[in-house]
Amino acid sequence: MKRLLSNETVTLRALEPTDLDTLYRWENDTTLWAVSDTVAPYSREALWHYLQEYTGDIYAQRQLRLMVTLTSDGSPVGTVDFFNFDPLNNRAEMGLFIAAEHRGKGLGRQALDLLTAYARDHIGLRQLYVFIGLDNEACLDLFASYGYRQVGVLKSWVKRGRDYHDVALLQMIL
Repeated sequence: MKRLLSNETVTLRALEPTDLDTLYRWENDTTLWAVSDTVAPYSREALWHYLQEYTGDIYAQRQLRLMVTLTSDGSPVGTVDFFNFDPLNNRAEMGLFIAAEHRGKGLGRQALDLLTAYARDHIGLRQLYVFIGLDNEACLDLFASYGYRQVGVLKSWVKRGRDYHDVALLQMIL
């Protein structure tokens, strides 16, 4: 029997209080802020409250965040998110993060596969979409290879420093 949120390599699981230090490190990595819309560091206390109050109920919170772990030993390698969840139209924006030391191993694609199946088969979503900077070729290639189609380019959409950058809007109909 196929497991819903796991395969031989990666498992998607709920956030746990023990994820505090990992999330603190990832959320405060300033090299990632340009793709996450973060503008200031998170305190441990703020992340602790987030973990304490987080229910994982996509209908109540309009988001779902899961930890991507290695199936073999449970070590965290990234996160996946549904956010801006719209239950009326059965769609959500999606986010995928794989820590730098784990990139290039196919883990992102496997997490994307599990998350997409979960969205379609369990939550009943009709479509997923992502915004990806045009300079993020690896991410654009991953989503395109998975079947996401670029449906537009938003000019000067994100600000990094003093410069504005274009982003692609990619969509997948499930």
